Amino acid sequence: MSMPAASAALLEKARAVRTRLASGQDDGAPWPSPCCNICRLDAQGQFCEGCLRTLEELCRWGSADAATKRRIWCAVLQRAGLEPGQG
Repeated sequence: MSMPAASAALLEKARAVRTRLASGQDDGAPWPSPCCNICRLDAQGQFCEGCLRTLEELCRWGSADAATKRRIWCAVLQRAGLEPGQG
């Protein structure tokens, strides 16, 4: 399975989220949506080409609590190759 490349817009958001996660401190601020307005699924129909979320993650985002949004962001970071512990 081939992962779409992370868009520049996603990478910008992801770096800020990665810093927040790496700090280990949650200030209670809302988690920003990973959406980059590049809304189309990859050829396999598994990931959004803009934000690297799965269809399930896309559907859940609007009603998700903070912990779920944090988990979705962790998955997006991993898919983008920007896990919280990486420099």
